[in-house]
Amino acid sequence: MRRDRQLRAAAAAVVCLLGLVSLACAGRVDGGSRQKLEVEKHLRRLNKAPVKTIKSPDGDIIDCVHISKQPAFDHPFLKDHKIQMRPNYHPEGLFDEKKEVAAEARERENPIKQLWHMNGKCPEDTVPIRRTKKDDILRASSMKRYGRKKHRTVPVPKSADPDLINESGHQHAIAYVQGDKFYGAKATINVWEPKIQQPNEFSLSQLWILGGSFGEDLNSIEAGWQVSPDLYGDNNTRLFTYWTSDAYQATGCYNLLCSGFIQINSEIAMGASISPVSAYRNSQYDIGILVWKDPNEGHWWMQFGNDYVLGYWPSFLFSYLGDSASMIEWGGEVVNSEPNGQHTSTQMGSGHFPEEGFGKASYFRNIQVVDGSNNLKAPKGLGTFTDKSSCYDVQTGSNGDWGHYFYYGGPGRNPNCP
Repeated sequence: MRRDRQLRAAAAAVVCLLGLVSLACAGRVDGGSRQKLEVEKHLRRLNKAPVKTIKSPDGDIIDCVHISKQPAFDHPFLKDHKIQMRPNYHPEGLFDEKKEVAAEARERENPIKQLWHMNGKCPEDTVPIRRTKKDDILRASSMKRYGRKKHRTVPVPKSADPDLINESGHQHAIAYVQGDKFYGAKATINVWEPKIQQPNEFSLSQLWILGGSFGEDLNSIEAGWQVSPDLYGDNNTRLFTYWTSDAYQATGCYNLLCSGFIQINSEIAMGASISPVSAYRNSQYDIGILVWKDPNEGHWWMQFGNDYVLGYWPSFLFSYLGDSASMIEWGGEVVNSEPNGQHTSTQMGSGHFPEEGFGKASYFRNIQVVDGSNNLKAPKGLGTFTDKSSCYDVQTGSNGDWGHYFYYGGPGRNPNCP
């Protein structure tokens, strides 16, 4: 029976080759070539013509694209948009200016770079964009979902239905504030390279700026670092951003993989590898992330470290965040796909629990919020939340040097987290 089927398939293939095209054979050819055409069309849409191209040591290709040709301007509402080349305002009252200056000096001794910087830099008036490859798209569950998160990936600390949280297999260890109007958030985030068990899982550390409810209307701006084999095809730690205005359904994406975020910086590429990263009982590296709302224009700006204003999300992209955020979260997230029916061993942060402390556990330090007067302030009433503290946990503290901080993370599967 099986041999008959094989012979019939071989005969059909010969008929195709001889040009005696049947409808069935045409369908088979068309399906494959249609997908190929769709993928190529999608790549052309994503990858803009570069002024210069830089090959990164990790295999990435960085295209230096003219600032006016970046993906943001595919958005119909941005056709006549005049790019704002710098923010009108920065938030007032950085943590403590003397300490900030001392921290800056330390950071310059130990600067964090992106790997592609080793092989060149982009000219002025261009923005560096990580080129999307065919394999990147083919790894996605569908072309439509490429560059997007799955639904329900935001931790819901209060009054949440536990089934709703665990349904997506996402687990968190976070600190958060709510119950006020927030106009931005800042943190210095310790950078690691957590081990990922399955290619369809990821581990990230980020801040979330949230508006709306946790239903279908959630607005979110997110930024931090992540390891995501599915999205990038490797296990490198990468800088990333995300936005959505409808709870991850149809709007928004990672980095510059859709129109929305307008980049103005020629030195930092979204989605590119961060180097170096921290090592257990060894050198520690961290990155500064600040996201704030321009009180005049209403755009949400992002700054990386002390020197790099990256760009902005135009205010029209959002409904609730058009005014202010109602909740800020900082912390880690992993996907637990329960391989072989056990909890994943994908690590969060450094893969070590918070009680191990500096040099071993991962941290967020100098966490602050921006208030209605555009001032950076210590968060009031900081809460914590974790889905499963025996797998990943969080512990807060405060002191003169680090302001409000917390250690977080864990190894995932262990004797207490089977």
